[in-house]
Amino acid sequence: MGFVTGRRNLIINGAMQVYQRGASSSTSQGYVADRFRNEFSGAGVTTSRETLSSGSPYDEGFRSFIRNSNTSVSSATSAYVYHVHLIEAQNIANSGWQYTSASSYLTLQFWVRSSLAGTYYVLMETQDGSPNKTYSFTYTVSADTWTKVTHTFPGDSGITINNDNGSGYRINFVAYLGTNFSTSGHTNEAWQTLSLSDLVGDFAQNWANTASATFDVTGVQLEVGSNASDFEHRSFGEELSLCQRYYFKFLEGSSKEIGVGWYYNNTHLSFMFRYPTTMRATPTATDTTGTNYYIVYRNNTSDAFNSVSFENGSTEQFSAYNNTEISGTAGQAGIVRSNNASAKIEFDAEL
Repeated sequence: MGFVTGRRNLIINGAMQVYQRGASSSTSQGYVADRFRNEFSGAGVTTSRETLSSGSPYDEGFRSFIRNSNTSVSSATSAYVYHVHLIEAQNIANSGWQYTSASSYLTLQFWVRSSLAGTYYVLMETQDGSPNKTYSFTYTVSADTWTKVTHTFPGDSGITINNDNGSGYRINFVAYLGTNFSTSGHTNEAWQTLSLSDLVGDFAQNWANTASATFDVTGVQLEVGSNASDFEHRSFGEELSLCQRYYFKFLEGSSKEIGVGWYYNNTHLSFMFRYPTTMRATPTATDTTGTNYYIVYRNNTSDAFNSVSFENGSTEQFSAYNNTEISGTAGQAGIVRSNNASAKIEFDAEL
């Protein structure tokens, strides 16, 4: 393998370093490791952040992984469980992969572990064009044993990927898909038109119907070319900045600075949120609310208020105000802070 320079990994947070939202989620389409969400139906699933201290893949520099744990078994034919990573379309379109050519390749590598031995699937899906295209391949694991999977796959003349900021490519690390979505005659290793009844082949092992089953993933790298290079470890700061394009937790907890606020009139306080990086799109802004969760200090006094009203947003900033609990003097300014341990401000521009 030749010497490869420059950023290669099209996956953001593939080493599972960044966890802005917290250590666990039991909600489908919830995020634990940034940029990786869980999706499930039928079975109950908790996704959690777990740590590594020795062995593989620790020896390749990985210190954490995400785990799906089965908390409520299901024999439903409509059950599904997987980890998902979505890639912004323009990152694929400008990657150098000639996705319409069968002689141009991407190579995926990752570490995986399941409590159930068996054959599992990776399912990839293009998100643009009509119709979308899917590609699947299999790999086999022993129970409770980390396995490194490396797989190369070609482009296809039927693929469309737009050069924009929408979702262009989806990778599903499948723990289970019920027979509503699988067929014994499914064709692997080939691009085909998206068919929800024929996404993968049938599973011999039933992860969804196995109490306390676990499915772990880390070390995900997707790169242009037919050879897998060493994993591209990025610094925590760089990885965090890449993640903040899609989700940014502005604050959580008490006595956290928001910034300068000013009284438009005696019952209206205005202030501003500015993001650390340009976000993918104008985000959805949310606040956790409660009695006196936020406060403004001005003119040797203070006003506490319960919630934030978000006004005008962009990919760089969001204006906000409160006009329900405020009582001050028009023209005065002060410092706005959080005022409760449960206070939280978030901005979400996920794909």
